[in-house]
Amino acid sequence: MDYTATQSGFRQRKLQPNMRLRNSSMDGSEGSQLFEDTSRATPGSQAGYSRTQQTGPQAAGYPGQSMMQDPMSHLAMTYGASLASQGREMMDKNLDRFIPISKLKYYFAVDTVYVGKKLGLLVFPYMHENWEVSYQQDTPVAPRFDVNAPDLYIPSMGFITYVLVAGLALGTQNRFTPELLGVQASSALVWLIMEVLAVLLSLYLVTVNTDLTTIDLLAFSGYKYVGMIIGVVAGLLFGRLAYYLSLLWCCAAIFVFMIRTLRLKLLSEAAAEGRPVRGTRNQLRMYLTMSIAAAQPIFMYWLTYHLIR
Repeated sequence: MDYTATQSGFRQRKLQPNMRLRNSSMDGSEGSQLFEDTSRATPGSQAGYSRTQQTGPQAAGYPGQSMMQDPMSHLAMTYGASLASQGREMMDKNLDRFIPISKLKYYFAVDTVYVGKKLGLLVFPYMHENWEVSYQQDTPVAPRFDVNAPDLYIPSMGFITYVLVAGLALGTQNRFTPELLGVQASSALVWLIMEVLAVLLSLYLVTVNTDLTTIDLLAFSGYKYVGMIIGVVAGLLFGRLAYYLSLLWCCAAIFVFMIRTLRLKLLSEAAAEGRPVRGTRNQLRMYLTMSIAAAQPIFMYWLTYHLIR
Protein backbone atom coordinates (compact mmCIF):
# COMPACT_ATOMS: atom_id res chain seq x y z
CA MET A 1 0.00 0.00 0.00
CA ASP A 2 2.86 2.31 0.76
CA TYR A 3 4.44 1.48 -2.59
CA THR A 4 1.26 2.27 -4.32
CA ALA A 5 0.88 5.54 -2.52
CA THR A 6 4.50 6.32 -3.10
CA GLN A 7 4.11 5.50 -6.75
CA SER A 8 1.01 7.61 -7.09
CA GLY A 9 2.72 10.41 -5.31
CA PHE A 10 5.71 10.13 -7.58
CA ARG A 11 3.42 10.32 -10.54
CA GLN A 12 1.76 13.36 -9.09
CA ARG A 13 5.11 15.00 -8.53
CA LYS A 14 6.17 14.27 -12.18
CA LEU A 15 2.93 15.40 -13.72
CA GLN A 16 2.52 18.66 -11.91
CA PRO A 17 5.52 20.42 -13.53
CA ASN A 18 4.25 19.42 -16.97
CA MET A 19 0.87 20.81 -16.23
CA ARG A 20 2.41 24.02 -14.98
CA LEU A 21 4.48 24.40 -18.17
CA ARG A 22 1.49 23.70 -20.36
CA ASN A 23 -0.65 26.21 -18.55
CA SER A 24 2.11 28.82 -18.69
CA SER A 25 2.52 28.37 -22.42
CA MET A 26 -1.18 28.84 -22.99
CA ASP A 27 -1.14 32.01 -20.95
CA GLY A 28 1.85 33.35 -22.85
CA SER A 29 0.24 32.69 -26.20
CA GLU A 30 -2.79 34.65 -25.19
CA GLY A 31 -0.65 37.53 -24.00
CA SER A 32 1.76 37.85 -26.96
CA GLN A 33 0.44 36.44 -30.23
CA LEU A 34 2.70 36.48 -33.33
CA PHE A 35 -0.03 36.95 -35.98
CA GLU A 36 -3.28 38.80 -35.71
CA ASP A 37 -6.35 36.64 -35.90
CA THR A 38 -8.55 38.21 -38.51
CA SER A 39 -11.16 35.50 -38.46
CA ARG A 40 -12.86 37.14 -35.52
CA ALA A 41 -12.63 40.65 -36.99
CA THR A 42 -15.83 42.57 -37.38
CA PRO A 43 -17.24 43.49 -40.80
CA GLY A 44 -16.67 47.12 -40.06
CA SER A 45 -12.96 46.67 -39.57
CA GLN A 46 -12.63 44.68 -42.83
CA ALA A 47 -14.49 47.37 -44.79
CA GLY A 48 -12.27 50.03 -43.33
CA TYR A 49 -9.17 48.08 -44.31
CA SER A 50 -10.40 47.66 -47.89
CA ARG A 51 -11.24 51.35 -48.10
CA THR A 52 -7.75 52.16 -46.94
CA GLN A 53 -6.21 49.93 -49.60
CA GLN A 54 -8.37 51.36 -52.37
CA THR A 55 -8.02 55.01 -51.60
CA GLY A 56 -4.23 54.89 -51.30
CA PRO A 57 -3.23 54.77 -55.02
CA GLN A 58 -6.03 57.10 -56.01
CA ALA A 59 -4.82 59.68 -53.61
CA ALA A 60 -1.22 59.25 -54.81
CA GLY A 61 -2.03 59.37 -58.58
CA TYR A 62 0.38 58.53 -61.42
CA PRO A 63 2.70 60.72 -63.54
CA GLY A 64 0.74 60.59 -66.82
CA GLN A 65 -2.54 61.57 -65.19
CA SER A 66 -1.76 65.25 -65.09
CA MET A 67 -0.64 65.26 -68.73
CA MET A 68 -3.81 63.48 -69.85
CA GLN A 69 -5.91 65.99 -67.96
CA ASP A 70 -4.05 68.88 -69.64
CA PRO A 71 -6.05 69.97 -72.75
CA MET A 72 -2.98 71.50 -74.45
CA SER A 73 -1.03 68.25 -74.37
CA HIS A 74 -4.05 66.35 -75.70
CA LEU A 75 -4.39 68.86 -78.54
CA ALA A 76 -0.69 68.54 -79.36
CA MET A 77 -0.94 64.75 -79.50
CA THR A 78 -3.97 64.94 -81.82
CA TYR A 79 -2.25 67.43 -84.10
CA GLY A 80 0.90 65.30 -84.27
CA ALA A 81 -1.11 62.20 -85.18
CA SER A 82 -2.91 64.09 -87.96
CA LEU A 83 0.40 65.37 -89.35
CA ALA A 84 1.83 61.85 -89.34
CA SER A 85 -1.19 60.43 -91.19
CA GLN A 86 -1.09 63.21 -93.78
CA GLY A 87 2.62 62.66 -94.36
CA ARG A 88 2.09 58.92 -94.80
CA GLU A 89 -0.73 59.48 -97.29
CA MET A 90 1.37 61.98 -99.27
CA MET A 91 4.32 59.60 -99.39
CA ASP A 92 2.14 56.70 -100.52
CA LYS A 93 0.54 58.87 -103.21
CA ASN A 94 3.87 60.10 -104.59
CA LEU A 95 5.39 56.61 -104.44
CA ASP A 96 2.40 55.10 -106.20
CA ARG A 97 2.80 57.72 -108.91
CA PHE A 98 6.12 56.23 -110.04
CA ILE A 99 5.99 52.67 -108.67
CA PRO A 100 2.41 51.51 -108.02
CA ILE A 101 3.06 49.26 -105.05
CA SER A 102 -0.63 48.34 -104.77
CA LYS A 103 -0.51 46.75 -108.23
CA LEU A 104 2.41 44.43 -107.58
CA LYS A 105 0.03 41.63 -106.68
CA TYR A 106 -1.37 41.73 -110.21
CA TYR A 107 2.06 41.16 -111.79
CA PHE A 108 2.69 38.02 -109.74
CA ALA A 109 -0.69 36.41 -110.42
CA VAL A 110 0.75 33.61 -112.56
CA ASP A 111 0.56 29.84 -112.71
CA THR A 112 2.56 27.01 -114.27
CA VAL A 113 0.63 27.07 -117.54
CA TYR A 114 1.23 30.78 -118.02
CA VAL A 115 4.94 30.49 -117.26
CA GLY A 116 5.34 27.69 -119.82
CA LYS A 117 3.46 29.59 -122.52
CA LYS A 118 5.29 32.82 -121.80
CA LEU A 119 8.71 31.17 -122.01
CA GLY A 120 7.72 29.60 -125.31
CA LEU A 121 6.54 32.99 -126.57
CA LEU A 122 9.84 34.62 -125.59
CA VAL A 123 11.87 32.00 -127.49
CA PHE A 124 9.48 31.43 -130.45
CA PRO A 125 7.46 34.63 -131.00
CA TYR A 126 7.16 34.23 -134.77
CA MET A 127 3.99 32.10 -134.87
CA HIS A 128 2.03 34.16 -132.36
CA GLU A 129 -0.72 36.27 -133.96
CA ASN A 130 -2.82 37.99 -131.30
CA TRP A 131 -0.66 40.37 -129.22
CA GLU A 132 -3.42 42.45 -127.63
CA VAL A 133 -3.94 42.34 -123.88
CA SER A 134 -7.40 41.17 -122.80
CA TYR A 135 -9.54 43.47 -120.66
CA GLN A 136 -12.48 42.89 -118.38
CA GLN A 137 -14.52 45.99 -117.53
CA ASP A 138 -11.68 48.37 -118.47
CA THR A 139 -9.25 46.37 -116.31
CA PRO A 140 -6.59 44.05 -117.74
CA VAL A 141 -7.07 40.44 -116.76
CA ALA A 142 -4.51 38.66 -114.61
CA PRO A 143 -1.43 37.27 -116.39
CA ARG A 144 -2.47 33.68 -115.72
CA PHE A 145 -5.49 34.26 -117.97
CA ASP A 146 -3.66 36.11 -120.75
CA VAL A 147 -0.24 35.23 -122.10
CA ASN A 148 0.18 38.75 -123.53
CA ALA A 149 -0.06 40.42 -120.12
CA PRO A 150 3.24 41.53 -118.57
CA ASP A 151 4.38 39.94 -115.33
CA LEU A 152 7.22 40.29 -112.86
CA TYR A 153 7.59 36.63 -111.92
CA ILE A 154 9.62 35.62 -114.98
CA PRO A 155 11.89 38.72 -114.89
CA SER A 156 12.61 38.36 -111.17
CA MET A 157 13.25 34.63 -111.38
CA GLY A 158 15.26 35.18 -114.55
CA PHE A 159 17.48 37.73 -112.81
CA ILE A 160 18.16 35.38 -109.89
CA THR A 161 18.83 32.45 -112.23
CA TYR A 162 21.17 34.58 -114.33
CA VAL A 163 23.23 35.45 -111.25
CA LEU A 164 23.43 31.77 -110.28
CA VAL A 165 24.41 30.69 -113.80
CA ALA A 166 27.03 33.44 -113.89
CA GLY A 167 28.48 32.09 -110.65
CA LEU A 168 28.54 28.60 -112.15
CA ALA A 169 30.32 29.87 -115.26
CA LEU A 170 32.90 31.70 -113.16
CA GLY A 171 33.40 28.59 -111.03
CA THR A 172 34.13 26.38 -114.04
CA GLN A 173 36.84 28.84 -115.06
CA ASN A 174 38.35 29.00 -111.55
CA ARG A 175 37.49 32.70 -111.36
CA PHE A 176 34.70 32.56 -108.80
CA THR A 177 34.84 34.90 -105.82
CA PRO A 178 31.95 36.32 -103.79
CA GLU A 179 33.08 39.83 -104.68
CA LEU A 180 33.07 39.08 -108.41
CA LEU A 181 29.61 37.52 -108.18
CA GLY A 182 28.36 40.59 -106.33
CA VAL A 183 29.80 42.84 -109.03
CA GLN A 184 28.06 40.74 -111.67
CA ALA A 185 24.68 40.97 -109.94
CA SER A 186 24.96 44.69 -109.12
CA SER A 187 26.06 45.59 -112.64
CA ALA A 188 23.11 43.73 -114.16
CA LEU A 189 20.72 45.49 -111.78
CA VAL A 190 22.22 48.92 -112.45
CA TRP A 191 22.00 48.45 -116.22
CA LEU A 192 18.36 47.41 -115.87
CA ILE A 193 17.49 50.48 -113.82
CA MET A 194 19.32 52.77 -116.23
CA GLU A 195 17.46 51.23 -119.15
CA VAL A 196 14.08 51.81 -117.54
CA LEU A 197 14.97 55.39 -116.62
CA ALA A 198 16.15 56.08 -120.18
CA VAL A 199 12.88 54.76 -121.60
CA LEU A 200 10.86 56.90 -119.17
CA LEU A 201 12.84 59.96 -120.16
CA SER A 202 12.35 59.20 -123.85
CA LEU A 203 8.60 58.81 -123.39
CA TYR A 204 8.51 62.15 -121.61
CA LEU A 205 10.48 63.92 -124.32
CA VAL A 206 8.43 62.44 -127.15
CA THR A 207 5.19 63.19 -125.22
CA VAL A 208 3.68 59.77 -125.79
CA ASN A 209 0.29 59.15 -124.21
CA THR A 210 0.43 55.51 -123.24
CA ASP A 211 -0.84 53.26 -120.49
CA LEU A 212 2.62 51.81 -119.89
CA THR A 213 3.66 52.03 -116.27
CA THR A 214 7.10 51.81 -114.73
CA ILE A 215 6.44 48.21 -113.71
CA ASP A 216 5.42 47.35 -117.29
CA LEU A 217 8.73 48.69 -118.58
CA LEU A 218 10.56 46.81 -115.84
CA ALA A 219 8.81 43.60 -116.85
CA PHE A 220 9.51 44.01 -120.58
CA SER A 221 13.14 44.88 -119.90
CA GLY A 222 13.54 41.85 -117.62
CA TYR A 223 12.42 39.32 -120.23
CA LYS A 224 15.86 39.39 -121.84
CA TYR A 225 17.29 37.37 -118.94
CA VAL A 226 15.62 34.28 -120.39
CA GLY A 227 17.71 34.49 -123.58
CA MET A 228 20.83 35.34 -121.59
CA ILE A 229 20.42 32.19 -119.48
CA ILE A 230 19.89 30.03 -122.57
CA GLY A 231 23.02 31.44 -124.22
CA VAL A 232 25.26 30.96 -121.17
CA VAL A 233 24.04 27.43 -120.47
CA ALA A 234 24.52 26.46 -124.13
CA GLY A 235 28.04 27.88 -124.01
CA LEU A 236 28.87 25.95 -120.85
CA LEU A 237 27.58 22.69 -122.28
CA PHE A 238 28.62 22.84 -125.94
CA GLY A 239 31.25 25.54 -126.24
CA ARG A 240 31.62 29.03 -127.54
CA LEU A 241 30.00 28.38 -130.92
CA ALA A 242 26.82 27.14 -129.26
CA TYR A 243 26.80 30.27 -127.13
CA TYR A 244 26.88 32.56 -130.16
CA LEU A 245 24.24 30.60 -132.08
CA SER A 246 21.79 30.35 -129.18
CA LEU A 247 22.35 33.98 -128.18
CA LEU A 248 21.78 35.12 -131.77
CA TRP A 249 18.47 33.22 -131.87
CA CYS A 250 17.35 34.63 -128.54
CA CYS A 251 18.35 38.16 -129.53
CA ALA A 252 16.25 37.96 -132.68
CA ALA A 253 13.35 36.50 -130.70
CA ILE A 254 13.40 39.23 -128.05
CA PHE A 255 13.64 41.90 -130.76
CA VAL A 256 10.50 40.59 -132.47
CA PHE A 257 8.74 40.18 -129.13
CA MET A 258 9.44 43.77 -128.08
CA ILE A 259 8.44 45.24 -131.45
CA ARG A 260 5.11 43.43 -131.55
CA THR A 261 4.34 44.13 -127.92
CA LEU A 262 5.35 47.79 -127.63
CA ARG A 263 3.88 48.91 -130.93
CA LEU A 264 0.41 48.39 -129.50
CA LYS A 265 1.36 50.41 -126.43
CA LEU A 266 3.29 53.28 -128.03
CA LEU A 267 1.29 53.45 -131.25
CA SER A 268 -2.12 52.90 -129.68
CA GLU A 269 -3.78 55.87 -131.40
CA ALA A 270 -2.77 54.88 -134.92
CA ALA A 271 -3.44 51.21 -134.25
CA ALA A 272 -6.90 51.96 -132.87
CA GLU A 273 -7.80 53.97 -135.97
CA GLY A 274 -6.49 51.28 -138.29
CA ARG A 275 -4.31 53.67 -140.33
CA PRO A 276 -0.60 53.37 -141.15
CA VAL A 277 1.94 55.23 -139.09
CA ARG A 278 2.52 58.66 -140.61
CA GLY A 279 3.50 62.06 -139.35
CA THR A 280 6.43 63.26 -137.31
CA ARG A 281 5.04 62.21 -133.93
CA ASN A 282 4.16 58.71 -135.05
CA GLN A 283 7.57 58.31 -136.65
CA LEU A 284 9.19 59.31 -133.37
CA ARG A 285 7.12 56.68 -131.62
CA MET A 286 8.18 54.06 -134.12
CA TYR A 287 11.83 55.02 -133.71
CA LEU A 288 11.47 54.83 -129.96
CA THR A 289 9.89 51.39 -130.20
CA MET A 290 12.69 50.11 -132.42
CA SER A 291 15.33 51.65 -130.14
CA ILE A 292 13.93 49.90 -127.09
CA ALA A 293 13.79 46.60 -128.97
CA ALA A 294 17.31 47.02 -130.40
CA ALA A 295 18.76 47.76 -126.96
CA GLN A 296 17.82 44.31 -125.67
CA PRO A 297 20.36 42.29 -127.78
CA ILE A 298 23.08 44.79 -126.88
CA PHE A 299 22.52 44.29 -123.16
CA MET A 300 22.25 40.53 -123.61
CA TYR A 301 25.68 40.34 -125.25
CA TRP A 302 27.29 42.87 -122.91
CA LEU A 303 26.28 40.98 -119.77
CA THR A 304 27.20 37.49 -120.98
CA TYR A 305 30.19 37.55 -123.35
CA HIS A 306 32.79 37.54 -120.55
CA LEU A 307 31.24 34.43 -118.95
CA ILE A 308 32.19 32.13 -121.85
CA ARG A 309 35.85 31.47 -122.63
